[in-house]
Amino acid sequence: MADFDVLVVGGGINGVGIARDLAGRGWRVLLSERDDLASHTSSASTKLIHGGLRYLEYREFGLVRKSLQERERLLRAAPHLIHPLRFVMPHHPQMRPAWLLRLGLFLYDHLAHRELLPGSAGLDLRGHPLGEPLQPKFGRGFLYSDGWVDDARLVVANAIDARERGAEILTRSPCLEARVAQGLWQARLQTPAGERRLSARLLVNATGPWAASFVEQALRDGTGQVPPARRLRLVKGSHIVVPRLYGHDHAYLLQGADGRIVFTIPYQQDFTLIGTTDLELAPQDIAGGRTPAISEAEQAYLCEQVSAYFRQAIRPSDVRWSFAGVRPLLDDDAGTAAAVTRDYALDLDTGTGAPLLHVWGGKLTTYRRLAEESADRITHQLGGGRGAWTAQAALPGADVSAFAPGAAAGPAALQALVQAVQARHPRLPAPLLRRLCQAYGGRVDRVLAEGRLGLEIAPGLFESELRHLQREEWAMSAEDVLWRRSKLGLRCSADEVASVERWLREQA
Repeated sequence: MADFDVLVVGGGINGVGIARDLAGRGWRVLLSERDDLASHTSSASTKLIHGGLRYLEYREFGLVRKSLQERERLLRAAPHLIHPLRFVMPHHPQMRPAWLLRLGLFLYDHLAHRELLPGSAGLDLRGHPLGEPLQPKFGRGFLYSDGWVDDARLVVANAIDARERGAEILTRSPCLEARVAQGLWQARLQTPAGERRLSARLLVNATGPWAASFVEQALRDGTGQVPPARRLRLVKGSHIVVPRLYGHDHAYLLQGADGRIVFTIPYQQDFTLIGTTDLELAPQDIAGGRTPAISEAEQAYLCEQVSAYFRQAIRPSDVRWSFAGVRPLLDDDAGTAAAVTRDYALDLDTGTGAPLLHVWGGKLTTYRRLAEESADRITHQLGGGRGAWTAQAALPGADVSAFAPGAAAGPAALQALVQAVQARHPRLPAPLLRRLCQAYGGRVDRVLAEGRLGLEIAPGLFESELRHLQREEWAMSAEDVLWRRSKLGLRCSADEVASVERWLREQA
């Protein structure tokens, strides 16, 4: 008998989503991640749960509809991690015509059922607070809605749910090799505790940008090597974070002369997030699991795009933080990286002696649907198990009834939670309580520990939270805590980062 029904390799959003779905159907699941959860693509997104307005230009109506449906579900499933965000799109007369933008927004409003977000509208920017940050030449614009997400915490929430439903989650545990023997996958993992060998009935390759290289380097069937099923186009998307450009809470979608778009998004109260770029990479650029950093040319490009619209020009010297991620896009022979589909494909290979499911492509917004379709195919292949369940299921932290009984589901739940927690802990700083509510939702009491937070190890980071992150959320390093479980690294000095690292090391 196999040790597990399914071995999932890859701890990004797709991997943890699949592990969660399978565990909820009763399958014995182990997930192996080479690094930390969400340590690559899944923590380097533009932080949006969106339909993908610009995909309409490429006639990806099915993908946009699917994404809009998932946007609505996710707003309900994790209101502490995902919240509505209103976007301003200034009209640039030399670019897309106004009638085309109106048509696109009409489709965006009506391609899928919408309850939680307001629809699009025209906007006179002259004399309007939303037009104030822009150069005077932009007198007309449009409003529309999407969602903002804490991407890395969304990954962690799925991993927690998977574990609570019976899955085993191993981080810092690369899958060195997987061979087929006697109809099972025999895998060899390198865990922090040492080498571990295990068997599984089915293997899932959810390694994102490394899906093809994982096949080539780690997988063997009974006759030799498993050939990659598809080709990926690896596209680097880079972002910069600068001091806040404007005082209101809306984001902007800016059209570039090159046909691309750039977002400016309010970020962590005091900053603005700007992105993204599309730069094609070769497989050797990410060999060994590395992600290339943003280039000087990309920083200059993002600064130029924003400065073409805003009164306040920005320069590379204004950048406080930058990050880059590699998107694994399906190679559909599109001419430019921006035109490559953001949809996904699933390949179930049953000719390897034991079933092997490859996950190719995908985007953050559609991870739940991808996981459901994967689990459907796996359940059919293995026989037995329960049916789909995640469409109406909340993620850990979404239930705020312990603090705010009767609070409406969805975006209103967060505000009700914040008010209740602030009333319960009036002596604690309101910004700290809001951040903790946004991170942990209805499970915030597991961090607050009845108000006994312990020592403050770094600004806004107390021992009680560090203890929780270490024991319950797989955090092992200061980077895990300051850049993935939170973004407190934006406010930490080198000495404070060292203090966090030292605390974690001493408590391990």
